[in-house]
Amino acid sequence: MRLLADRTPAPGERWIYSAGFNAGPALADTGRIDVELADLARLSDAGARTALLSHQGSAKDGSARHLDYLADYLSRRLGRPVRYLPENSTARARAWARELGPGEIALFGNTRLDPGEERGDPELARALAGLGDRVAIGGFSKAHRRHASNTGLLDHLPGWAAAGLVGEARALDPWAAGAGAGDSAGGGAGGGGGDGPSVAVLGGVKPEKTLIGLRGLTRTHHLVIPGGVVLNTLLAVTGHRIGRSELGSDPEGCARVAREVLARTGGAGIHLPRVVVAAGPDGTVRHLPLDRGVPDDHAIVDFEVQPGAIELLRRAGRVLVAGTPGRHAEGNRYAAAAVLAARAHAPGGTLLLGGDTVAELPWDGPRSTGGGSALQYLVEGTCAVFEALAANAARTGPEHRP
Repeated sequence: MRLLADRTPAPGERWIYSAGFNAGPALADTGRIDVELADLARLSDAGARTALLSHQGSAKDGSARHLDYLADYLSRRLGRPVRYLPENSTARARAWARELGPGEIALFGNTRLDPGEERGDPELARALAGLGDRVAIGGFSKAHRRHASNTGLLDHLPGWAAAGLVGEARALDPWAAGAGAGDSAGGGAGGGGGDGPSVAVLGGVKPEKTLIGLRGLTRTHHLVIPGGVVLNTLLAVTGHRIGRSELGSDPEGCARVAREVLARTGGAGIHLPRVVVAAGPDGTVRHLPLDRGVPDDHAIVDFEVQPGAIELLRRAGRVLVAGTPGRHAEGNRYAAAAVLAARAHAPGGTLLLGGDTVAELPWDGPRSTGGGSALQYLVEGTCAVFEALAANAARTGPEHRP
């Protein structure tokens, strides 16, 4: 795998920089943007012409929007103009890219406005590749995705790993359960977590929290505390009434993994609450004993952490929090407050994963902007983007400049 830090850009070179900003207009947390600033400045200072690609939201649910507000933020932070050009895969976008001047950076249209991005559409990837001659891959938060603007670009152009991508992976190395988890990113960094049991808290709504997190972390941790869709799935497959609780975008796949994990002998204990917090159709929340079931018109939005789990959290040497366990932004903070209070004495041994988690939870300890990517890296020791970068380097070989 080639590192951008090892390459000296030349004046006039045409670069595509694939970032992973995924931040809304409020810019509540800019960590996913700020980690890319040093490399963008370095390319610009060297006189390279940089077509910047990023994403926000999804074409699937109509949440993707234009990114002009990100161009404004980048201009302020970089101390130089960053234009916003609202297209990315058209002939006009390619003409705009060719017209960039030495040292100029332009942010092109949101890749998620095209439904082909999340499908990894090879034709979209080919069109995006027309914006430059070589590609720097950043955006650790999407490193587990095989999308057109990251792994897809590497099918067409020689690629380098940006410093932010590599740095975030290396920072996770001490938290990996097995030795050598950081090899794909080129190295590791000091210890993370001390002696004692290990606990993983899984929340949110994305399927990877179950498909990757539940499947993998139950093999390497003493206790897993599920929340969000992970908890709802486990409750559903164990026969509990969950009302209209959310089951996410891949309920069948997540249910299959939940059954697999529950049938496995050994591995982590799985915390199932005795009391859940459920919201009715008018938004009123009730604390309900789980054994009585959740009414059909209610949805689980939080839960009470059992005393034994809180005690284990206090004694744990290492705790991962991947996703808010309740609907935190809506004021449902019982489980999150219990977890963070139990870890207040050991912030260095607690790692928060994911953009929403980092933005929503009041925590000053270690954090990673990666959610699903961090989970995949911790469980498997690699991500889709690292594999694609390694294959790209092997296929394209040493670069010979004209």
